[in-house]
Amino acid sequence: MTTGGTTLTDALLGPILGADAAGPRITYYDDSTGERIELSALTLANWAAKTANFLRDELGVSPGDVVSVVLPAHWQTASVLLGAWWAGAEVTLRPDPDAAVALVTASGVETADAREVAALSLDPFGRPVDDLPLGVTDYATSVRVHGDQFVPAGAGPALEGRSVQDVLTDAQGRAVARGLSATDRVLATRSWDDADGLLDGLVAVLAAGASLVQVTALDPAALDRRVATEKVTTVLE
Repeated sequence: MTTGGTTLTDALLGPILGADAAGPRITYYDDSTGERIELSALTLANWAAKTANFLRDELGVSPGDVVSVVLPAHWQTASVLLGAWWAGAEVTLRPDPDAAVALVTASGVETADAREVAALSLDPFGRPVDDLPLGVTDYATSVRVHGDQFVPAGAGPALEGRSVQDVLTDAQGRAVARGLSATDRVLATRSWDDADGLLDGLVAVLAAGASLVQVTALDPAALDRRVATEKVTTVLE
């Protein structure tokens, strides 16, 4: 498989880091637990770099390899996706026995089928997954020791066989269709379980240079307050 050129992560984060590295980029809520975590563009990029280094140096991912990401919409999932793209990997959002790495929640470990498997607890305090089977890597434990800068070595297809340029063009078109710009603050509740959900709910927001307020288990009674508090300009449900 031919690899080379700009990675999707460089295309998405480069303009944002140049324009406003310190401003909020992803604000994550889980209304079922009361969790709220906010990441600047720089912090998101650091997490993505740690993930890319982890995938390359610890799990052996090379540009063009397939990485299976079966995770819910979450700030750590955004870090995983951006890290995989930075490493030049092709992301698939479903289990794939030919994948170089599968990144899954604890509940997905037993059915994961890939060369390497890494599990995410998605715990806000970075706690590891308990009682992992032999050979499964704990993401939270492993990723934090890796560097927060990354130099890519090329890029294969980005998402489900689609090229970086195709995905970027699609995401930019979706952003334009919704009138999104760099001044927007977008509240979204969609899952990232398929390409459409991921493109609408994350990639298009970043492609527009906007910031994302991602809400899991939305409490409808809290929506108006959340929109006001977070200065939301657009709601994607």
